[in-house]
Amino acid sequence: MSPSKAALDALRIERGPEKPEGRAPLALGLVILVAAVAAAGFWWAGRPKAVEVRTVAARASATQDGERTVLNASGYVTARRAATISSKITAKVTEVLIEEGVRVKEGQVLARLDDTNVQASLKLARAQLDSARKSLAETQVRLDEASTDLKRQTELIAKNVVSQADFDHAKADALAYKARLEQQSFDVSVAERSVAVWEQQLDDTVIRAPFAGIVTSKDAQPGEMISPVSAGGGFTRTGICTVVDMLSLEIEIDVNEAYINRVEAGQPVEATLDAYPDWKIPCKVIAIIPTADRQKSTVKVRIGFDRLDPRILPEMSVKVAFRESGQPGAPAARTVVVPRSALRQEAGRDIVIVDVRGRAEHRAVTVSGSTEEETTLSAGLTEGEKVVVDGPKEIADGATLRETNP
Repeated sequence: MSPSKAALDALRIERGPEKPEGRAPLALGLVILVAAVAAAGFWWAGRPKAVEVRTVAARASATQDGERTVLNASGYVTARRAATISSKITAKVTEVLIEEGVRVKEGQVLARLDDTNVQASLKLARAQLDSARKSLAETQVRLDEASTDLKRQTELIAKNVVSQADFDHAKADALAYKARLEQQSFDVSVAERSVAVWEQQLDDTVIRAPFAGIVTSKDAQPGEMISPVSAGGGFTRTGICTVVDMLSLEIEIDVNEAYINRVEAGQPVEATLDAYPDWKIPCKVIAIIPTADRQKSTVKVRIGFDRLDPRILPEMSVKVAFRESGQPGAPAARTVVVPRSALRQEAGRDIVIVDVRGRAEHRAVTVSGSTEEETTLSAGLTEGEKVVVDGPKEIADGATLRETNP
């Protein structure tokens, strides 16, 4: 070996054998990481998908002073007094004095009809009455003359100055004029009644309001024919206008006969017009019509407003809540209202699906009343909780929910 190579070998550092334990922790960590990523991938792929639903928050239906809702229903505002004003005769309209929305008083003239023929007939009847009265006056004069002559003949025949024939003739004249006077008196009476008939016919050409109210529709124009009955193939009007007495407005409700036992006369009611959903109108049951509709299985209930308001109009849609008064100072029953679509059936029970922090919870509820659109619950749900109203038919208890509310 050369001296330079020996010097280099002397400077070499000797390394011991490599230990395999130095790489083992690194490899183990890589294996665990790969396994964790794979498990996460499998969980993500196999996780349950969120169910898309639409929810609505339950709203309270309880009132103060111990009152609670025992039944909810819907109906319409109706007028107890409303009439389509027509005529008693068939005639041509010459003048219409009203428009829609005009307030009219009782007896106010609404329209006039053609009275040309009636005026002519009335003039003829009055002329006949004058003639009858003049004939009656003439007969009265003749009767007075005959009575005076009969008195004279009576005195003379008592003195045997005149013959019995003259006396009988005077007596017959007096009786004849008396009978004629009675007949002509009846003729005058008949003529007076004829005049009254034509005066009534003339008055019938003037159409007046039968009661105070507001005109809601105008159905005829000048130049059209009007008749109390339909005629002329639809070219004849049967009414001038429709008048509604706004002081007679009330609510008509068709209550399912299964719930009519919850309604009684004088019962307090809270009404809400669809046009003003935030306006609660105090009302009271006027009467329960004592018959049922076999086709709809309902009973009609009349509800009166405690106080009328110009915003309340005929034929408006309205929802009502029938109240039940409890003991003074008793806590109000906390009933809530939800859409009817939120109510489901499970094992013969009424349930709703509640959204609890994004999870579906099947909850049994107690139904205290129902309408075509809403259901009142007296137990099982509290105000503000969200219930599913639109979603799949089957939603598992505990399923993840995702709201799609607009």
